[in-house]
Amino acid sequence: MSDEEISITIRSIQHYMYCPHRWGLIEIGQIWQENYFVTKANLMHKRVHDPKKRYATSEKRVLTSVDVFCTIDNTKIHGVVDCIELRKDENGMRVLDHPDKYKMYIVEYKPTAPKDKEYHYEDYIQVYLQKLCVDNIFNTDCGAVLYYSDVKKRVPLSFYDDRESLNELVNDKIKEMRSFIEKGFIPEIKSDQKCDGCSMKDMCMPKSKSGRTVHQMINRMI
Repeated sequence: MSDEEISITIRSIQHYMYCPHRWGLIEIGQIWQENYFVTKANLMHKRVHDPKKRYATSEKRVLTSVDVFCTIDNTKIHGVVDCIELRKDENGMRVLDHPDKYKMYIVEYKPTAPKDKEYHYEDYIQVYLQKLCVDNIFNTDCGAVLYYSDVKKRVPLSFYDDRESLNELVNDKIKEMRSFIEKGFIPEIKSDQKCDGCSMKDMCMPKSKSGRTVHQMINRMI
């Protein structure tokens, strides 16, 4: 498979950032299992992506379920942005034939806010990739926020100070993913991987009668 034939979704990159092994089970092993948290997130996104949620006011236009794409290091990246808000701004851009100028903002919805930090890093990367796509399509410099539905809170995201390191990280992760896809190889489980709440936990590390996971028992034997 050549580089040009590989297309990776933004959500897939987010999965890889969270856990390469879990990503491999889903993308390469074609294995999937849902739990309460996944179902809750799916139901929330279904509501958000409803075309009826699109609306316009005198100060703002709201678009939902927006398809985006770009190319990074000869790899096609694509995905769906939950919501793009167009807020009136004299220094913004014109959209279609509308007479007003707007500033674009990505709004990525998440069902549950982290307890010990502002956001999860893999979600930060997800929105950064969305921004690269939106900026590429509309030739703009959009803003971005994470919205946590359980606490009804918006967390503004800024990427300017990290731009160089983010681009390097994204390029490295895409190269790693591309290599695994080409070889059909599922990455090993990281030793420090946090698995609580993961929908794939029972399939990834099934427990023996002793109560230990198969992964733990194998580690004891080698």
